[in-house]
Amino acid sequence: MVLEDKGLFFIPLGGSEQFGVNLNVYICDGRLLAVDCGMGFADENFPGIDLLLPDPAFLEENREELEGLIITHAHEDHIGAVGLLAPDFRCPVYATAFTAKLVESKLEERQASIDMKVIDLGARLKIGPFDIEFVTLTHSIPEPNGVIIRT
Repeated sequence: MVLEDKGLFFIPLGGSEQFGVNLNVYICDGRLLAVDCGMGFADENFPGIDLLLPDPAFLEENREELEGLIITHAHEDHIGAVGLLAPDFRCPVYATAFTAKLVESKLEERQASIDMKVIDLGARLKIGPFDIEFVTLTHSIPEPNGVIIRT
């Protein structure tokens, strides 16, 4: 796929119309930023299938333009597919310390590795053309974040 050189685009690769399988992509001036990489749990509508994963094809096809993957928090619907998919993205992965520890355990299960960047709560950083601000939230797991993405 040819990416536009100018403009801002949003591509939901998973999780926007269902619970789980979260993987969203923001494109700014031809550069990509992914947010979350989760899995979902199949129900009776998927006989013989236990887990659902987002389709990584778009990110794999455009990995040269992928600036990074942000993980907002450590629930399975946001980190569950990291061990399976993120090593093929070949980009830095940004997460708070608690989330990073759980992601690392998933990678160990698969004997995989990624370029993990541990960030502080409330951090603000530049990732390619994206100015990212992490906003600490209240949730049922430690260190959950929302992200403000400025371009």
